[in-house]
Amino acid sequence: MKERITVNPNIHFGKPCVAGTRIPVLSVLELLSEGLSFEEIIKDYYPDLQIEDIRACIRYAMDIVATEDIHIKVQA
Repeated sequence: MKERITVNPNIHFGKPCVAGTRIPVLSVLELLSEGLSFEEIIKDYYPDLQIEDIRACIRYAMDIVATEDIHIKVQA
């Protein structure tokens, strides 16, 4: 996945993008959340993407959530 997602401070203000493109991971995830299939995303929005790029976006988001520290305050 690391070769498919890059972070460059000069592209989209340092937001993670699909490597070799200016396509933000967030944009791909938003399309997925709207219910579009991988094939629809490639055909209708980002023909330069491959299915593995979309999978890498999902994996990237999962990795971010997995490393996130969540602090829950229990009220008495």
